[in-house]
Amino acid sequence: MKVIRFTSFFTLHFFFAAPLFIVQAQQNVTKANIAISGYDVVSYHQSKPILGNSKYAVIYNGISFLFENAQNKDTFESNPEKYAPAYGGWCAYAMGLNGDKVSVDPESYTLEDGKLYLFYKSTFTDTRKKWLKNTPKLKAMADINWGKIIAQQ
Repeated sequence: MKVIRFTSFFTLHFFFAAPLFIVQAQQNVTKANIAISGYDVVSYHQSKPILGNSKYAVIYNGISFLFENAQNKDTFESNPEKYAPAYGGWCAYAMGLNGDKVSVDPESYTLEDGKLYLFYKSTFTDTRKKWLKNTPKLKAMADINWGKIIAQQ
């Protein structure tokens, strides 16, 4: 009887926790499970990206988001979907081009219709510039590709 209860508890726990693991697995996070290398996602909407402080952390979908101050933390908590980056924080251009999950430079971004899009940038490659040359087509493809990634999990 105890085994059945344990099995039932384990099954129910896994059933309800599984979507959280799926969301976490698809996000671009540090080894410490921190979104966007610790940048404050609300700060992008205010003027420029600023590193957050672990003193003002929020766990959203199992991922830690850090904020510069309590006000930004509260702003995020009031509407996390508005501030969470598109495509799990992966490079929007790569997602649109071929559905790849490519890490980003947190200081290479755009805000479009109030949504944060992040991009890969190196000495020789600036995917933000490529995104801006063909945003409508790339965004449409990125939406489709991200939907496929989420559906696979």
